[in-house]
Amino acid sequence: MERITFLWKRFNFSQKVTIRNIFRYKKRALITLAVPRKFKNVDGIYETDFIRIVLWNVIALNTKEYCKSGDLLGVKGRIQINSYKDSEENTHYSTDIIAEKITFLTSKKANDVQETIEEEE
Repeated sequence: MERITFLWKRFNFSQKVTIRNIFRYKKRALITLAVPRKFKNVDGIYETDFIRIVLWNVIALNTKEYCKSGDLLGVKGRIQINSYKDSEENTHYSTDIIAEKITFLTSKKANDVQETIEEEE
């Protein structure tokens, strides 16, 4: 499976990081990163992409603890495409990044210390 790595200079949470318990021992958080494009559209405006990142267990807990809007964040993970059918039998798709490693390049504890959290296998 292909791995992807992203590095955002700045990111913005569209909502507060909320941890949910999945099953008995799994923790999950969903965050949406607002990532501005590096080029202008035909109207001369920089558009923004909203990318959903799925965080599990330790990564989810540490992201909630250490990240805030405007922090520098590196994400390494994989792309996962999901689909479901609604009550009218229409198929809907979502594309998520499943985070396997988060690097906090700034944090609320110490701005000059890098912290890296990886999912334990």
